[in-house]
This record gives sequence, structure tokens and C-alpha cells, in this order.
Amino acid sequence: MSSASNARSAIVRTERGLTIAGTRITLYKVMSYVTAQYPPKFIQGLFDLTEEQINVALAYIEIHRAEVEAEYQQVLQETEALRQYYEEQKRERVARSAVKPPKPGTEAAWEKLRAVKAKRESKV
Repeated sequence: MSSASNARSAIVRTERGLTIAGTRITLYKVMSYVTAQYPPKFIQGLFDLTEEQINVALAYIEIHRAEVEAEYQQVLQETEALRQYYEEQKRERVARSAVKPPKPGTEAAWEKLRAVKAKRESKV
């Protein structure tokens, strides 16, 4: 079996994209470390891959660099869009909860908290 066909059978396309066969590790995760110039042994240990799996993944990335790089850039864009969306959701949720009055019966606890905070800030 040639190394190119071995690479094809060891890298499969799943609903998550190009994946190392028998794992849930995408080539895009590996690409993050490849582009940051981490050594192959480090990447292998990080993802608990066999030597054959990391070698096949790196060979596939090298042989199909343009395709993998294009998909990797798309994954990065989608990830950033999701991060921004959830960050905005979190900001809105925090803003909504900040203006809510305390629950009935917790006023004394909130007042005690404010007093402790004021005391701590006055020491600084």
C-alpha cells in the first residue's frame, strides 16, 4: 500500500471535517499546532496519537496543504463568529441580571456583602 493511499484511509471526512480515523481529532486541531510550529512529538503526545497516526496526519496536511489550509481558515472564521455570538449573549445576560432587584428575603445578605466589599475597598 502506498503512503498516499495509506494517508487517505487514515484520514476520513466526517460531519466535523477531516478527521484522523478512529479518533475524534480533526486535522484542524492538528493544524493549530502545526502553524504554531510545535514539534510533531508534542502534538502526538497532546492528542495521545500513535506515531503512525501523527505521521499520516502530518503527511496528509503536507500533501493536501491548500485544501486543508482553506478548510482550516473556514473553521477559524466559524469559531470566531461563534465566540463573538456567545460573548454577546453573555454580556446581555450579565447586564440583565445586574439590573434585577435582589430576590425577596436576600436583602440582608446583599447588604452584608456590600459592607464587606466597601470595607475591603477602603483598605486599598
